[in-house]
Amino acid sequence: MEVAANDARRRACRGNARLSRRRGGAPLRPVVPPPLIGAVIAFAMWSVARATPDLDVDLTAWRPIAVAVAAAGLAIDLISVAAFFRRRTTVNPLTPEKTQKLVIDGFYRFSRNPMYLGMLLMLIGWALWLGHAFAFAWPALFVWLINEMQIKPEERALEEKFGEAYIAYKRRVRRWI
Repeated sequence: MEVAANDARRRACRGNARLSRRRGGAPLRPVVPPPLIGAVIAFAMWSVARATPDLDVDLTAWRPIAVAVAAAGLAIDLISVAAFFRRRTTVNPLTPEKTQKLVIDGFYRFSRNPMYLGMLLMLIGWALWLGHAFAFAWPALFVWLINEMQIKPEERALEEKFGEAYIAYKRRVRRWI
């Protein structure tokens, strides 16, 4: 009886996924593509830095490090996406239930979410490049948003789909690093 009620609730929420919420605020399924979240945060970082130049910090000597950190993030992203393509599973972050196979090798041996880790490194590189007093608060916001809006719903979907195999993977490998 409870299973049927849960299935009915889940089906009802699919049509209204953007509005549906669980207690505690986490969406039932992902609703905003993580690259869009990262792009909006990167733009906000730049906008705040330009609007408040009196809070700039001279980090020009750190710019080579900024480029290296961002490049490492991009490389991690590209390699992680390629792993999904090699396994012929979905890379669409809005439909984790369509995942066909668990990817647990490569960077996925060290992080359950290397694509998001790569995005975080790109934002940290951008923060270093901008050299603004508040620049590093934005990557922290990214982590919080991705955890709440993407990773938690993704993990629920993967637990439903793969059961004990995914739960064992979660026990072995940390969420970020």
